Amino acid sequence: MFQILVDSAANLPAEIAKKYDIKVISFINLVNGKELTCYEPNLTMEEERQKGKEYYDAIRKGADVKTGLISSGRFEEFFLNALQSGYDVLYFSLSKNISGNYNSARIAAESAMEQAGTGRKIRMIDSLNASLAQGILAIYASEMRAEGKDIDEVADTLESYPLKMNGVFTVGDLKYLSRTGRVHGVTAFVGDVLSIKPILRGNSDGYIVQFKKCRGRKAALKELANLVINNIEDPENQIVGIAHADAYEDSQAVMDMIQSKIKVRDFINTSYDYCTGSHVGPDTIALFFMAKDRELSN
Repeated sequence: MFQILVDSAANLPAEIAKKYDIKVISFINLVNGKELTCYEPNLTMEEERQKGKEYYDAIRKGADVKTGLISSGRFEEFFLNALQSGYDVLYFSLSKNISGNYNSARIAAESAMEQAGTGRKIRMIDSLNASLAQGILAIYASEMRAEGKDIDEVADTLESYPLKMNGVFTVGDLKYLSRTGRVHGVTAFVGDVLSIKPILRGNSDGYIVQFKKCRGRKAALKELANLVINNIEDPENQIVGIAHADAYEDSQAVMDMIQSKIKVRDFINTSYDYCTGSHVGPDTIALFFMAKDRELSN
């Protein structure tokens, strides 16, 4: 048997992580100098939404938020415990081109396998994305594990999925993207004045890039829904993810738009994880789904 691991940026609600027996290693943020654990294993989805509201309200009020990597030491402790307990590990990582977390885990995995000496293995898959793009892949891995497939069969199959798993999103205020270098500051200012809302996506190299621009929030939300409707493959067998940064009503509206046009297997609608959510800011809406590739048509 093998354990499935994600970091808390995978954005899996605690109830779903438990249902699929997916282990979560949490980022720690600093909010006004106080530590905030980004994943709490015993919260209901409603409690997670309420805590998300409190977090994004704090950002709106100008809270000083700092994020950092999960240390190699913390990864190594988890990996070593799993290996010595007789498990292999399959880890789905936040894109290495937007975070150093993948490299921290890689260093830890090499050290843990050498120390354990059990012959057990650690496989790592770079999601080339963030949030539920990681989490949904982990769910698919759990379902394959339940069918009796071993770690290599599951990992070999899912290694091709990141190039098909799309993440598209829009933000409430361009200043947060500007601060992290996603959008030049002048562009952000002009965009806010003109009510231009960008649609961004993770490209095939795992970078966040601007895809197109919409005039106003409503147009951006409609475009997000249309990108799913027009590009999703085999929707009735897919889980579609929606992550929102304290924008629950908008997320429900987008979900309704999609469901009015296509039937999907399931939706996960959850509050945006704190670690990556702090970089995109309050009112962000993000969608995650499988298409034939990352080259989306309008």
